[in-house]
Amino acid sequence: MRALITGITGQDGSYLADLLLEKGYEVWGMVRRSSTENSERIDHIKDRLELRQADLLDQLSILRLVEEARPDEVYNLAAQSFVPTSWKQPILTGQFDALGVTRTLEAIRQIDTKIRFYQASSSEMFGKVVEVPQTEKTPFYPRSPYGVAKVYGHFITVNYRESYNIFAVSGILFNHESPRRGLEFVSRKVTDGAARIKLGLLDKLSLGNLDAKRDWGYAGDYVRAMWLMLQQDKPDNFVIASGRHHSVRQLCEAAFGHLDLDYRDYVVTDPKFVRPAEVDLLLGDPSHAKKVMGWEPKVSFEEMIRMMVDYDMERLKKG
Repeated sequence: MRALITGITGQDGSYLADLLLEKGYEVWGMVRRSSTENSERIDHIKDRLELRQADLLDQLSILRLVEEARPDEVYNLAAQSFVPTSWKQPILTGQFDALGVTRTLEAIRQIDTKIRFYQASSSEMFGKVVEVPQTEKTPFYPRSPYGVAKVYGHFITVNYRESYNIFAVSGILFNHESPRRGLEFVSRKVTDGAARIKLGLLDKLSLGNLDAKRDWGYAGDYVRAMWLMLQQDKPDNFVIASGRHHSVRQLCEAAFGHLDLDYRDYVVTDPKFVRPAEVDLLLGDPSHAKKVMGWEPKVSFEEMIRMMVDYDMERLKKG
C-alpha cells in the first residue's frame, strides 16, 4: 500500500507516518517550500519517506504529485491550523483549508477516482453548539474563519463522494494533543510554561479564558482512527473524540500538579489571548466510530498531559 500525506511535518502527519510505516506502507509526504526547513517531527523516519514539494495553493503541483505518487490513499492534513491566526489571515485560511481541499479532490478526480481520500475536519465546525454532545448529525455553526473554512472542506468532501463516487471520508476530530503539538497551542503552551517555571526559566504564564472547555485526546490515538476510516467497506463521516471535556483551568492543574506546583501562583489571564468569538462547550460523542470501526482512545487526558510535561522538562534541560 502507498499513502500520500499532506502536512506530513505537522503533529498528526508525523504520527500518521509512524503508524503507516509500522503497517508496511510506502509513505509519501507533501512538504511546502520554505526558507527554513521544519522537519523535526519526522527526522527520526525521514530516510524511510518519499518527500516531495507541492502546495495546497497550487493546483498544478498537487496534480503532478498525485500523478507521480499514484497513492492508494491520500490523507489531507495540511492546513492553516491555528484558530487565532484565522482572524488575522482569513483569506489565506480559506485558500488552504477550503479551496486546498477542492484542489486535492480535483487531482484525485482527474488522475484516479479509486484513490481513497481522508479529509481532516474539525470540532471547530460546531462552534456555537446547538446540542451537547456533538455527533455526526449535529448542525454546524462555526465561530471563526478557520471553522468556516473547515465546514467548506467538509462539505466539498461529501460532495465529491456523492458526485464522483470517490471513497472520500471526513474525520471530525476534536482537540488532540501530544509532545509534538506546536508551542502556540494552549495545551503545549501550558506544559512548556509549567516546565519552564519549574526550572526557573519563567516567572508567570499568561493565558486567555481559563474556563473554556475542550474535549482533549491524544494525537497518536486519533491518527489510528484516520487509518481505520479508509479501511471500511463504505465511506462515511466520523466524530473522533474522547467523550470527556476539561477546562483550561483543569489543564493547568494537571500540568503544574505533575511538577508539584500550584498553577494559581503562576498563571495570569491576559485579555489579548481571549478569542473575539469563543466556541461553546465542545464535547464529542464517538459512539459511531466505536460501533462501526471499533475505535476508542487508549491514552487518558491525565496520561497525555504528564507525557507532554515530561517531554518539555527533558527538552528544556537539554537546552
